[in-house]
Amino acid sequence: MANANPATSMSRETRIKAAARACGFDHCGIMDVTDLGNAPSEFRAFLEAGFHGEMEWLATTADRREAPRALWSKARTAIVVAQSYAPMIDPMDRLGERGRGVISAYAKRRDYHDVIKGRLKHLAQQVVKLSDCEVKVFVDTAPLLEKPLAARAGVGWQGKHTVVVSRTFGSWLLLGVILTDASLAADAAEDDHCGSCTRCLDVCPTDAFPAPYQLDARRCLAYLTIEHAGPIAEEFRRPMGNRVFGCDDCLAVCPWNKFAEAAHDQRLAVRDDLDDPDLADLLQLDDAAFRARFAGTPIKRTGHGRFMRNVLIAAGNSGD
Repeated sequence: MANANPATSMSRETRIKAAARACGFDHCGIMDVTDLGNAPSEFRAFLEAGFHGEMEWLATTADRREAPRALWSKARTAIVVAQSYAPMIDPMDRLGERGRGVISAYAKRRDYHDVIKGRLKHLAQQVVKLSDCEVKVFVDTAPLLEKPLAARAGVGWQGKHTVVVSRTFGSWLLLGVILTDASLAADAAEDDHCGSCTRCLDVCPTDAFPAPYQLDARRCLAYLTIEHAGPIAEEFRRPMGNRVFGCDDCLAVCPWNKFAEAAHDQRLAVRDDLDDPDLADLLQLDDAAFRARFAGTPIKRTGHGRFMRNVLIAAGNSGD
């Protein structure tokens, strides 16, 4: 009697996770879309406190964000994937080099939306073959609470800095979600392993955390340098230092990063011209040059005006 094919003896869930790894993802978890725990009420409290600042789309899509089935009524299961972008160096080391414009680690490369979405679509095709189901693919482009979904799917837990933390990949994870009408066995949610540590809260240069697990975006340098459209208040300019796009401080000091190996995904490789370039070079960029230099990167989405606002503040802080 012929031996059974090992591949066909595996569960659908195991085969989906194997397919995710074959697509290039570092982790894959599965959760029941009706099991979001306290995330909806916590999200409402975030909005009611005004912590979302000018990001009005968070409030206008709140009903759909609180329940994936409000976004797609057929949804039964979420397949959450994660991609590591752990940097080669500690981003904190560049903050002392005042002549350089520090760019957040995730933005020093090709726009992750494009890379992950392509891989996610390929994985979704495999899910359809395995489960004869319908699917929808999302990469930070729809009203979903991706971080709570990832936590419930066992990808990691939301740390005190509100970012997903993994015992394997630290704080350096990019997320993608497949919603499906297939009924799949859910993974166990990841426990919180922050313990008594408050490094991420203590390092914030603008005191953007009113309490553990709470972020006031209006004080966050990532929000101020990327999402905020107007002038940056004077109280935040000196703390910006030489950051010109985003801020990685709370991520970089997480002790769990010691287990994270530097990412080596060639499609998400750091570009030399984005690796914290000289401020003097950035100051020369007009709108056309800005668009050409940052084409296909997250930075282009911010626009020339906001970016140069940040560069000018960094230049002012340089003491040069």
